[in-house]
Amino acid sequence: MQQFKKWIVLLLCIALAVSIVACDKKPDEPTKTDPAPVESQDPGESETAPAPPPAGDGVTLDNIKLGFVHITDPSDMGYTYNHNLGTEKMQRELGLRDDQIINKFNTPEDAECEAALRELVEQGCHIIFATSFGFEDYVMTVAAEFPDVEFCHASGYQCALSDMPNTHNYFGKIYQARYLSGIAAGLKTENNQLGYVNAFPFAECIQGFTGFYLGAKSVNPDVKMKVMNTWSWNDPQKEAQAAKSLIELGCDVLGQHCDSTAPATAAEAEGVYHVGYNSDMIDAAPHATLTSAIWDWSRYLELAVTNYVEGKAIPKDWGEGLKEGAVDISRLNEALIADGTAEAIEEARAKILSGDWDVFTGPLVNADGEVVVADGDTYIEPASSPAWEHILEGIEFIGE
Repeated sequence: MQQFKKWIVLLLCIALAVSIVACDKKPDEPTKTDPAPVESQDPGESETAPAPPPAGDGVTLDNIKLGFVHITDPSDMGYTYNHNLGTEKMQRELGLRDDQIINKFNTPEDAECEAALRELVEQGCHIIFATSFGFEDYVMTVAAEFPDVEFCHASGYQCALSDMPNTHNYFGKIYQARYLSGIAAGLKTENNQLGYVNAFPFAECIQGFTGFYLGAKSVNPDVKMKVMNTWSWNDPQKEAQAAKSLIELGCDVLGQHCDSTAPATAAEAEGVYHVGYNSDMIDAAPHATLTSAIWDWSRYLELAVTNYVEGKAIPKDWGEGLKEGAVDISRLNEALIADGTAEAIEEARAKILSGDWDVFTGPLVNADGEVVVADGDTYIEPASSPAWEHILEGIEFIGE
């Protein structure tokens, strides 16, 4: 009996020790993947839904959610219009529903961008695409706080250089399409004086108008070009004013790196010709526009989304070109282009597609007479971050 009591005491002591250990153990903290209420996409709905799980935890094409931050909206008929076309094409190709895509249009390149990015995170977006150069600082700030969300920024360089695995840059070899469109301008000019309505004197823009100029010069060695900055990505009034100023200076074919169709309509009103950017602008100015350099952003958007749902890494630094179908020119305005334009463009296209030649192949000389690319050498732009800043001989900034 005494032995039995000793066993009872021993068992009670063991039970007490276990209970003390159990009470001392801290509860598991919730992980970042735990569901949390988010704002419904439809403003008319009052219910909230749990945030979708991150990649590798049940995300499919049926439940992935994508966010976009744009500086303007598709009514610009230029950059945002074209980027949104890429979104729509990606949506069709992948079979996504409308409620899986949230657009933040008309977002300034300031603190409103950061607010928009945070709202998209709160709404459960797995991938957020920020499409304007001035958004990148805000992308870096928000991405650091939300490592489970992928942030993809069009152009720029900070995302690609960052050691954060959830930041990415994407752009493309638009200078190749610019070169082809410049051929149409070089063959059409009657006085060898081109004009170019430019947003900013940034590498992205300088690269573009250099490609345009070199395309024109390849078929017309006597051509010159005047460039005027608007200091805005999208300001139709300033773009129209710059176009008119260039026309008054004698430019009879205009190119552009700005968002609206204002240069096209200004060229038509003044009886000169025009080459567009981002969208086919022939409908806006059927008696002026020859063609346009355009993007197919769906190439990257589809890659980013499919890689995510398949558990693959999104490229850190992406930049495809003409060969891959990321850039091209729009239809040629057969009623306006000079004879031989289509043939000259196809000849240049074949050279680029061969891989043996590219747009920035020397000899190239700057405005000070210095050789910046030697004969036989080729300057290759970084994948997503244009870096070409040389102003070539024959190009002149106006109004600086």
